[in-house]
Amino acid sequence: MSQSKLPLYAIVELLMRLAGINAQIGNYKNHTERGDEVLVRTTNGSIQLSRTLVLSQFNRPEDIQKRDLESLASRFRRRLSKTKG
Repeated sequence: MSQSKLPLYAIVELLMRLAGINAQIGNYKNHTERGDEVLVRTTNGSIQLSRTLVLSQFNRPEDIQKRDLESLASRFRRRLSKTKG
């Protein structure tokens, strides 16, 4: 695995785990990597992940604590929907 690119399926797996806690998160659309931060856009909004967390999901997902996932899921930002008018 390249040092600069994160495995996409690890990001998607994290989103699935987070959606089990907060169903509003939605499905993966795309992501942007900037240093240690990964901004993930979903069908319903966005969430910021750390590179370390994504690599943990890739290498040892069982080491990620439920309370850490709950804290992260609570930071999900819902996309503002445009109103028709």
